[in-house]
Amino acid sequence: MWAAVRGSGAAWTRALLLQLLLAGPGGCLRRQELFPFGHGHQDLELEPGDDRVSPALELSTALRFFDKSDIRSVYVTTNGLIAMSEPPAEETHPGLFPPTFGAVAPFLADLDTTGGLGKVYYREDLSPSVTQLAGEYVQRGFPEISFQPRSVVIVTWDSVAPYQGPSKDPAQEGKRNTFQAVLASSDSSSYAIFLYPEDGLQFTTTFSKKDENQVPAVVAFSQGLVGFLWKSDGAFNIFANDRESIGNLAKSSNSGQQGIWVFEIGSLATASGVVSADVNLRPDDEEYDDEDYDSVTSLAPEDVRTTSFPYEAPRRGDTGTYDMHVLSPRRRGTERPAGPSTERTRSFQLPVDRFPQQQPQVIDVDEVEETEVVFSYNTDSRPTCANSRHQCSVHAECRDFATGFCCSCVAGYTGNGRQCVAEGSPQRVNGKVKGRIFVGNSPVPIVFENTDLHSYVVMNHGRSYTAISTIPETVGYSLLPLAPVGGIIGWMFAVEQDGFKNGFSITGGEFTRQAEVTFVGHPGKLVIKQRFSGIDEHGHLTIDTELEGHVPHIPVGASVHIEPYTELYHYSRNVITSSSTREYTVTQPERDGTAASNVHAYQWRQTITFQECVHDDSRLAQPSTQQLSVDSVFVLYNQEERILRYALSNSIGPVRDGSPDALQNPCYLGTHGCDTNAACRPGPGTQFTCECSIGFRGDGRTCYEVEKTRCQLEREHILGAAGMADSQRPLPPGLFVPECDEHGYYVPTQCHGSTGYCWCVDRDGRELEGTRTRPGMRPPCLSTVAPPIHHGPSVPPAVLPLPPGSHLLFAQTGKIERLPLEGSTMKKTEAKALLHVPDKVIVGLAFDCVDKMVYWTDISEPSIGRASLHGGEPTTIIRQDLGSPEGIAVDHLGRNLFWTDSRLDRIEVAKLDGTQRRVLFETDLVNPRGIVTDSLRGNLYWTDWNRDNPKIETSYMDGTHRRVLVQDDLGLPNGLTFDIYSSQLCWVDAGTSRAECVKPGQPSRRRVLEGLQYPFAVTSFGKNLYYTDWKTNSVVAVGLAVNKEMDTFHPHKQSRLYGITTALSQCPPGHNYCSVNNGGCTHLCLATPGSRTCRCPDNTLGVDCIEQK
Repeated sequence: MWAAVRGSGAAWTRALLLQLLLAGPGGCLRRQELFPFGHGHQDLELEPGDDRVSPALELSTALRFFDKSDIRSVYVTTNGLIAMSEPPAEETHPGLFPPTFGAVAPFLADLDTTGGLGKVYYREDLSPSVTQLAGEYVQRGFPEISFQPRSVVIVTWDSVAPYQGPSKDPAQEGKRNTFQAVLASSDSSSYAIFLYPEDGLQFTTTFSKKDENQVPAVVAFSQGLVGFLWKSDGAFNIFANDRESIGNLAKSSNSGQQGIWVFEIGSLATASGVVSADVNLRPDDEEYDDEDYDSVTSLAPEDVRTTSFPYEAPRRGDTGTYDMHVLSPRRRGTERPAGPSTERTRSFQLPVDRFPQQQPQVIDVDEVEETEVVFSYNTDSRPTCANSRHQCSVHAECRDFATGFCCSCVAGYTGNGRQCVAEGSPQRVNGKVKGRIFVGNSPVPIVFENTDLHSYVVMNHGRSYTAISTIPETVGYSLLPLAPVGGIIGWMFAVEQDGFKNGFSITGGEFTRQAEVTFVGHPGKLVIKQRFSGIDEHGHLTIDTELEGHVPHIPVGASVHIEPYTELYHYSRNVITSSSTREYTVTQPERDGTAASNVHAYQWRQTITFQECVHDDSRLAQPSTQQLSVDSVFVLYNQEERILRYALSNSIGPVRDGSPDALQNPCYLGTHGCDTNAACRPGPGTQFTCECSIGFRGDGRTCYEVEKTRCQLEREHILGAAGMADSQRPLPPGLFVPECDEHGYYVPTQCHGSTGYCWCVDRDGRELEGTRTRPGMRPPCLSTVAPPIHHGPSVPPAVLPLPPGSHLLFAQTGKIERLPLEGSTMKKTEAKALLHVPDKVIVGLAFDCVDKMVYWTDISEPSIGRASLHGGEPTTIIRQDLGSPEGIAVDHLGRNLFWTDSRLDRIEVAKLDGTQRRVLFETDLVNPRGIVTDSLRGNLYWTDWNRDNPKIETSYMDGTHRRVLVQDDLGLPNGLTFDIYSSQLCWVDAGTSRAECVKPGQPSRRRVLEGLQYPFAVTSFGKNLYYTDWKTNSVVAVGLAVNKEMDTFHPHKQSRLYGITTALSQCPPGHNYCSVNNGGCTHLCLATPGSRTCRCPDNTLGVDCIEQK
């Protein structure tokens, strides 16, 4: 029987090869021309149904895939996909691409074979006839290589149906798809062949269980997650993902025959992406209708706008890492580079609206004959106007130079060519301002965020009017001298004298500015950071501003006057610097008919960085020094509206003879010898000093860049490898670039811009297992790095004695605050800092009502510490063998301490002094966080926000009787609290945005409140729950009986809040079996319901310890 099957297969193959050789590339693929399949060819059949996955198909020859060479098994799914490893249960139905596992997807969609709706066959075939046929297909796509496979995997989706969901689409009734994927492997390389027979794709969309509507299928490859220490999305290639492109698969080809697509998927050339074949169909096989042909042949280059999408699927020899290429609905897959463009090539862009749902591409038309059109991509690696014209403004012309191209605004427009606006037209600037400012000698900063900035510019007169609202009165008057905050906009649109350029002409409104203001006679300085992002879709310039530091106090009602001034701007490639000393007069509010005035001064220096077009040498010949003249300055703070206003009149031109700086100074002659990253500061006569620019250090003659952090270096490496030195440009699809905070450390929550997945990382950027969330949900990640300590008056790390009464204690990075309670009401005006520990990141808090002691977990060292509320110095009780201690709980009766460790995935117990440690649990934990005790009953409760299986568990305090208490309808259960009076266990969930409660002995649970922002930790007292919220940086009180928010407290320091606990004025009544004489135990006494267990600490060899129940 087997011989007969093999014989018939060989005959079939010879017949098909003969057809291929005689017929040439023309004509659609017929169903009978697919590789042989079915039970008669020893195929295995996938179990019928929806979202099925086969057992592992073991391979005799290793499959190579991207950079891997050792794949020994594959998995076949119902949904048009072959997986390189077993798909996780939550990814068996189609979702966002790419998946977390390696995948070959000839038609990724939600397919269905339930009740005989088609079949899925698969096998590995080593027969010479089949391997020979596969080799022929590969060599037609890659004629320059010699390839003979040893093993071929054939997967056939035969007449499969679309999954239609609850409401069936009548248009898809009876529609069936047939297609095939063939993976051919030799000892050195692997190839994929996709076959789509004529009329084999009768539907292009299926019902998505996630989106609950029809979504197109996807043809793609994915490397899956990569990385050894930490995981991130690897390379992936999407070749079709819209209706028209999918419908084109049977009519098009990249291998010379319609319906047959060949890809190199595993070799030295595919480490960074799959390589597509590149063989043209013959012109008579192109299926353009007359209208399409006319539109191609009748267009002239000047008639068409030219935009491009520079990220293409890789070709052999390419080095790009992250790539996406979408097949055009009307452009064939054969339209790929055949070689460098010739002199007969002219470039233009087909109209974008001819190709819906397609990223625009630059196309060359080789005019071989008037009646023949051949398409190819421009493969010249040098950026030219032909392939990069889209980077210029629509009001600019593009010019090619020897090393690249430059953009220049056309007559009547001004700018740098990338951004152009009409000359003399009024301009608007919109943005946001945030600040953290210490006013006068106040130790508490004034913090404001998301404050609006609007500016209006009259270009013809160089006048700028800037308004910032709403600025708190406590800082508004003190910001009046800072006209340069709005002055940067004045410089951008200053009136230009002949031969000189304002900021917009040089930068196009795309630059970053960092400035330092030092007030004479006042300690500290103010740092101003501004990022200008060019013109938005409304034609307005956009700006983000951040203010941080110290300013002198100016009393309410005072006015500030600033005399006209000049400022010299020094230009070098991509950098502009300036510095000056500026005086201002503060007039106090009138008293008894008189108003005192005082003159003050500040020193000002700034660095502006931008991207300059370096290919046009004539652009670099502009004056190295220009003078900004500000002829009038008006500043005002409107107390009623809380609006800060700056108005300035500006012009830019040469250094004038009457300027305080003479032209003979080396700073203006260019003979100063300062480092290119330094500013030349002119002195009297010919004297000068060199000062390194912001971000650099040195003596000015030699400057070196401030050492970058690991996160910054990783960002630069990835962006550089992708040719994305300008991080403001859109990222290529699939490219992950880590986000760093303002200090250069990894932001604890990292997200992938293309996929929407988010995950937690440690201080070294490594992904923490089990933290990856689906799109739309951000995991509650913790920063393990304490912020830099700002030099200033030191605060002793000692506890101030707590006043009588009950208090809420909550943690912010570097400190613990107390908030008194009167009944259940928060006495917000009496909130004060309890303890300053600026080098720590305190996460969990617990209170011992017996000794009046607060305990905390610190994830920066990491460590566990405590301090007495009677006053005194804090102490660290545990430093060793900790990963990321987060939740912490006290058994005040048994005198024990419990904590969770999400890095080591375990729960431990110790005595209150940190001795006698014992691991209670170290299995079935992924992200344990909140933990609480029920001391009276001897129970322990904890949360685990494991993204795949979030749960709340319980056990006895000795670790026995462990069980899942709550598992359904959880998202990110963070905080947990047990109210001893009502015997309720309550929690807050950042995924479901709910606060809920349950009585452990009863099955039902109660929703207390929905619509929470981003709750982290929770505690209970009286009739309220109190939780900390990450989004609002506040403590929120929720009424348990009335199910509503009662009150909110915003601390002075607007930073993230972590753990919260209640410091009770007295302990609750009651006892357990460990309350007296340590329960008769020699070491650990762990309470259980109605009893206790004596346990020994871990690693107690030779210690006289007795375990007993």
